[in-house]
Amino acid sequence: MSVLFEARGLSRRFGRVQALDGADFDIDEGEVVALIGDNGAGKSTLVKALTGNLAVDSGELRFQGEPVSFATPQEASRLGIEVVHQDLALAPHLDSAQNMYLGREIMRPGLLGKLGFMDNTTMREATAKAFTELGSAVRSVVVPVGAMSGGQKQSVAIARAVAWANKVLFLDEPTAALGVVQTRNVLDSIKRVRDQGIAVVLISHSMPHVLEVADRVQVLRLGRRVATFEAEGTSVETLVGAMTGALELNQEGAA
Repeated sequence: MSVLFEARGLSRRFGRVQALDGADFDIDEGEVVALIGDNGAGKSTLVKALTGNLAVDSGELRFQGEPVSFATPQEASRLGIEVVHQDLALAPHLDSAQNMYLGREIMRPGLLGKLGFMDNTTMREATAKAFTELGSAVRSVVVPVGAMSGGQKQSVAIARAVAWANKVLFLDEPTAALGVVQTRNVLDSIKRVRDQGIAVVLISHSMPHVLEVADRVQVLRLGRRVATFEAEGTSVETLVGAMTGALELNQEGAA
């Protein structure tokens, strides 16, 4: 399996705080990689650096073997890289189809499109199809997102990202504050996305969820990657030990 997206030696300082200290990261095609670490480990900073939301002081990114740099999230998006942030970034007064195509609206053909009329039918049909493929709990594409449950909003955000992410999808704490049924839907969605051949980066504090859906787990501590584990056969205790420094690691970052 070839490396799809990787970071080498990323560093970023904010004043006296060294948020990233030579951090590495890699993910293969069609793989789920969990990115874990205690608060302040550098997870959010690393994700921002990988998705065009933050410039780094040093280090490099490589996409499909070629050096890349992203000045904006839109540049990352053009390569098929999308991120679902913890705040979801949805417009509550718009329905799910309008949120799905926000900034990417499909216009009606001919003169009507030139006059600014959108093709709502096509966008709603495509949105409904996306929800079906993800096994989403969202049943209506015309209900305002603000009236939906937390799990339904999460489904809209994931479906929107998947619609445009044909290479890598970043999910930042996608099960936070969700109930049991809603959490199960999100975890199943992650598996379906992976089965479509899209690489998924899962940022989570839930070790059981990490071990359920991830192929590999990469551990950040003090701004650098300190360990990489195959999820199969790894325990919660091992992951927590690597995160906190209680687990002794060799130079390759393995237990």
